[in-house]
Amino acid sequence: MIGVLTAKLRLFIRKPWLFLMVSILSVVFAMLISSVNKQTIVVPVYSALPESEVKEIIRSLEQYNLFSFKRMKKEEVEKLVGEGKAEAGVELKKDDFRIIVASNTPNSYLVQQTVQKVYAKALQSKSIIDQVKEKQGESSAKQVAKSLAEAKNDPVFTVETKHFRADETVIINSKMQSIFGSVLFFVIYTIAYNVFNILMEKRNGIWDRMILSPVKKWEMYAGNLIYSFATGYIQVALIFAVFHFVFDVDFSDKFWFVLVLLIPYVLAIVAISIFIVGIVNNEQQFHAVLPLVSVSMAMLGGAYWPLEIVSSDALLLLSKFVPVTYGMDLLKGAVVYGYSFSDLLYPMSILFLMAVVFMGLGINIMERKRA
Repeated sequence: MIGVLTAKLRLFIRKPWLFLMVSILSVVFAMLISSVNKQTIVVPVYSALPESEVKEIIRSLEQYNLFSFKRMKKEEVEKLVGEGKAEAGVELKKDDFRIIVASNTPNSYLVQQTVQKVYAKALQSKSIIDQVKEKQGESSAKQVAKSLAEAKNDPVFTVETKHFRADETVIINSKMQSIFGSVLFFVIYTIAYNVFNILMEKRNGIWDRMILSPVKKWEMYAGNLIYSFATGYIQVALIFAVFHFVFDVDFSDKFWFVLVLLIPYVLAIVAISIFIVGIVNNEQQFHAVLPLVSVSMAMLGGAYWPLEIVSSDALLLLSKFVPVTYGMDLLKGAVVYGYSFSDLLYPMSILFLMAVVFMGLGINIMERKRA
């Protein structure tokens, strides 16, 4: 078995292109999908106020994380709104503002409410300072203004807002959905093509020559399967590491836990790949069956879109027979929903069961064909 693994490793070093290509495609695909899902609405603003005051107002507006406010000239703002390229524009004044819209939309109302909140807070502070100035003098007003500024930058206490939700509340994280879905989909190809080498080696007579050597048949199977599992697992772990450490994607402090949860999924994909290799007779059939199976599993398993938005009972029933479904359940359960290890035992057990069943069927079919 060690000899088989050594030979596979040397072959990988000589031809790592499939591994690298699929890894790069996974990262690029996930980034493209997440960037499409990320909807940042740009709101153009203009003002006759000094640059420093406008920046301060925009900084206060963007603290709500609802819109991206970009300063432009008055003519540009009016043109964007008039052509429908922006739902609303804002004119920032000293103590007031003006909303520019071509038609009223939900977002235009939300823009107005956001700007109104910022100006209301600013006017409240100004009112307090003016009252102190009127009653206690200029020096006291300056001291109050300084205290208010310090309180804004370094508050005495913070308020954390949380939302109550029921146990069955759906949470859709578009970024994690795209990352998990693309990685779980593309790793199928890496694993399947590594397992496919078993069929090619048998057809080329390599296994017949190896059987004459001291290497046993189970060692040949074990070496190929361990290699396929290792390359698939390393690829997924490497891609997740790139997103976590390079692109600073937040895995909710569950990064290492996620790597553990990947083990049953990769095992299940190795087993299904063995089954596919067992039922096909040649390379052409494999190249035809693999895309059909992988794309179908990705669609039914929620790699392309969240299963939470699927309403068809038939599709949801079919998804129960797909390993991608349980892989997504594991990853989203840990990262998005914060489930513990015990909460994820069910999808893990299903994946291990799939691995045992499909691996047994695949090896049995291959041996029957050989006989």
